[in-house]
Amino acid sequence: MSDQYSFGSHPVHYLNPKVDLTKIKRVAFDMDGTIYKGGTLFPFTRDVFDTLEKIGIEYTFLTNNSSKSAKDYLKKILNLGLKATPDNITTSASATFFYLKQHYPDVKKIYVLGTASLREEFTEHGYTMIDEFNETEEPELVVVAFDTTLTYERLCKGTYWVGQNKPYVATHPDTVCPTDLDTILVDCGAVQALIENVTGRRPEAVPGKPDKDMIGGIMDKYNLEKDEIMMVGDRIYTDMEMARRAEIPGVLVLTGEATLESLKESGLTPELVLDNISVLADLLVKAKTGK
Repeated sequence: MSDQYSFGSHPVHYLNPKVDLTKIKRVAFDMDGTIYKGGTLFPFTRDVFDTLEKIGIEYTFLTNNSSKSAKDYLKKILNLGLKATPDNITTSASATFFYLKQHYPDVKKIYVLGTASLREEFTEHGYTMIDEFNETEEPELVVVAFDTTLTYERLCKGTYWVGQNKPYVATHPDTVCPTDLDTILVDCGAVQALIENVTGRRPEAVPGKPDKDMIGGIMDKYNLEKDEIMMVGDRIYTDMEMARRAEIPGVLVLTGEATLESLKESGLTPELVLDNISVLADLLVKAKTGK
């Protein structure tokens, strides 16, 4: 392991020789820390996606943040000047839809601890929202998400339904959402931990990163084999751990949370460790064109 990361400041810190980049058809990109920081694109990001388009490689943007809908993220991506359609966006809510379709296909009435935009997205997927004021109907399932509008009343009601043995799913495990503000953004995993502490029940599933269902939905949608898609991100225990679980190539970039030191401490070995995504674009061009 120590010899793998001995390339100093060279942009390619590690490349598993067993990875065949010529087979890659789609790249899944984490967003914050990978293609932008906060609300600002890295200076090389637009060129990277222009390059992928030229060599015929498709891409998907991934995020665990379920406080915004896929429509919200599409708007953000377009406002940043990148090309995207709804098909290019996958959130932990998308992974949750995929999981529910597989494991709870008959469930229609749900209680969602989530923002208005997320509840609207569930409605668009055919689910009926049961709220805390409904005295005649019970939800069949509870969904816990990153709810920046969470109220005490809604939290208590959601916890009540979990305590009544309704199955429940948490969209992703993050306990804190990264921010540059002088505050702590309490995320989905922390709310789920509270509910578990009160009820003694763990969720049936947590489909967001690092669960392999997050990438499995994309592979299923585009009929991709494990060597035809790769995961690119800046976080070890979500992005790279998901790649490991899904048995697809993982590409760690050093533009966000992870460092070479934290990678060594983690014990994980991604297939590629790069300074940034522009290095990946160069490698893919060389693999696809020989130049």
